[in-house]
Amino acid sequence: MTVEETPLPGVLLITAKVFRDQRGAFFESFNQRAMTEAGLPAHWAQDNFSISRKNVLRGIHYQVVQPQGKLVSVVYGAVLDVAVDLRRSSPFFGKHAALELSGGSGRMLWIPAGFGHGFVVLSESAGFVYKVTDYYSAAGERTIAWNDSALAIPWPVKAEEVIVSEKDRAGALLRDAEVFS
Repeated sequence: MTVEETPLPGVLLITAKVFRDQRGAFFESFNQRAMTEAGLPAHWAQDNFSISRKNVLRGIHYQVVQPQGKLVSVVYGAVLDVAVDLRRSSPFFGKHAALELSGGSGRMLWIPAGFGHGFVVLSESAGFVYKVTDYYSAAGERTIAWNDSALAIPWPVKAEEVIVSEKDRAGALLRDAEVFS
């Protein structure tokens, strides 16, 4: 397993060693000892799985109550995954890191609490896994508008082709959002 910093300090790209042969591929998607040695949490509260079709964009999500750190990966398909620093005290506030994750690559992204998260599906469909450090809190969930120009995220899909939920369509602009101090 390798661990690399992204342009956002604290957001890490983790790549598992993938073993391939004529049958397919194998990699450890989670090893608590290795993750703890890499500085990731030892306690995880919940695993989530979503399936989305091409051009579905989910995010930018975060929780102000029960903030969650997320270890995210793609089981099949490909996505552009985005983390946004939502800590007002950070010199990186409002900045983002965007990386492609795909099934079988062994690539995972660690997004600490205090960051927003979103992704857009690049392939025909994608299966996405979230391992989170705290439980979901409907009352604490917030959404930043995915297309807020202040974020300058280079989404690789035309705005008229993006498929978003009503909740994501109604996301707040960064300047108006309830974020972290």
